[in-house]
Amino acid sequence: QVQLVESGGGLVQAGGSLRLSCEASGSFARINDMGWYRQAPGKQRELVAKISRETVTNYASSVKGRFTISRDNAKNTVYLQMNSLKPEDTGVYYCNGDVFKLFRTTPYWGQGTQVTVSS
Repeated sequence: QVQLVESGGGLVQAGGSLRLSCEASGSFARINDMGWYRQAPGKQRELVAKISRETVTNYASSVKGRFTISRDNAKNTVYLQMNSLKPEDTGVYYCNGDVFKLFRTTPYWGQGTQVTVSS
């Protein structure tokens, strides 16, 4: 059984910062790409940022320069540092990991953590 557990969400004023963490646990060989997605009320889930195992990163244009994704492979953990937050960053943030186990790669999702940015 593989689990991804997010933490670090909350309520913050516009211009503030939050740091999200997501730790993977269970039995697996390694995690390849990891990423953060978000879903605002009434909208589809969208990619926020992704990072490869070799730490190549990719960001949504709306968060470039404000958010930073990083990972610790030894801890099977991915982080999202969010600075200069805006009300439009509000949503449920989900962690995603491509888990390599038994010669196949399977995407896993966390349960989500709420981020609310007040104006």
